[in-house]
Formats: sequence, structure tokens, C-alpha cells
Amino acid sequence: MLLRLLGLLLLVWIVVTVIGWVVEGLFWLAVVGLAAFLVTAAISTRRSIRR
Repeated sequence: MLLRLLGLLLLVWIVVTVIGWVVEGLFWLAVVGLAAFLVTAAISTRRSIRR
């Protein structure tokens, strides 16, 4: 259940990052989305390794 939620969050962060790059003036959104994606990916990887 938790890994499914983390996967959904990864998808959301990818969408936010792409919107930030596509829409001019929202570069900060791309940076925040990318940072959130990396943190979520690290957490999900760490949790899957523990299993």
C-alpha cells in the first residue's frame, strides 16, 4: 500500500516538473517538483530494499 502511494507521488512530481518546464515563468515549480521527486524516489528505494 505504501509503495503504491509513493509510486503515485512520483508520478505527480513528474507532472509538476514538466508543467514547470513548459510554462514560462514557473521554473521554480520545476525545481521543487524535481527535488520532491528525488526525495520520494530515495524513500521508496530505501523502503523496498528493507523488504
